[in-house]
Amino acid sequence: MTWMRRLKRVFKIDIETCVKCKGPVKIIACVEDPAVIEKILKHLKAKAFTRNSAQPPPGRAPPQIGLFDFS
Repeated sequence: MTWMRRLKRVFKIDIETCVKCKGPVKIIACVEDPAVIEKILKHLKAKAFTRNSAQPPPGRAPPQIGLFDFS
């Protein structure tokens, strides 16, 4: 059994089918060296902090006490 089939069977993850177009996905590489994986993840984390999505959401107003009291 391939690792793709195991992921699908155990975790219900289907990496053989594209989420967007539902077409087949072609695997072009498999990174197994822990040092290379760590380098890639560090690069992605550093890049994530430069994006606007890393910013916290805008603040909200404090709750208004008594606004919904109908007693």
